[in-house]
Amino acid sequence: MSIFALDRVAAQFPEAVAERYVDRAGGAWAVIHAEWLPKVATFLKMDPELDFKLFGSADAVDRLHLAESDPRFEVVYFLYSLKRKEHVRLKVRVTETRPELPSLTPLYRGANWWERLVFDFYGIRFTDHPDLRRILLYEEFQGHPLRKDYALRDRQPLIPERPIKDIFRGPGTSGVA
Repeated sequence: MSIFALDRVAAQFPEAVAERYVDRAGGAWAVIHAEWLPKVATFLKMDPELDFKLFGSADAVDRLHLAESDPRFEVVYFLYSLKRKEHVRLKVRVTETRPELPSLTPLYRGANWWERLVFDFYGIRFTDHPDLRRILLYEEFQGHPLRKDYALRDRQPLIPERPIKDIFRGPGTSGVA
């Protein structure tokens, strides 16, 4: 983990870092204020000494039943520097009343599908995302299944089956022209 990178971020943007800590596995984390996320990510990517050009992944955590559950969600980002051979881990906390973050897709094209996944399963919206829609669930799906308050026994509404073009056998084999 890149403690060096987190030190550089804290020095460059002291008001952006809400908290820093080391988890029980020894990984260094920085909790960033949401409005500073694009500037911090741009700094990490464009600084020639840091060079975090690879977007690893993004995910979210629903902290609903934790003792410190406000704000409710955390979005976690994993970036990698090929030059330094180091990871950097960032967290951004998001409230339940306004689950929204600035998108990193304009900066990292690899963030596109990860942000769609977080939107699909947690309902966290990303402003300025070029194509924010469900990625694994169908459009009529109601709710967000990885939220801790999602009812496990609820049934989804039935929707008519959509005709799918058979790309292997050619047109006319599945009833679709």
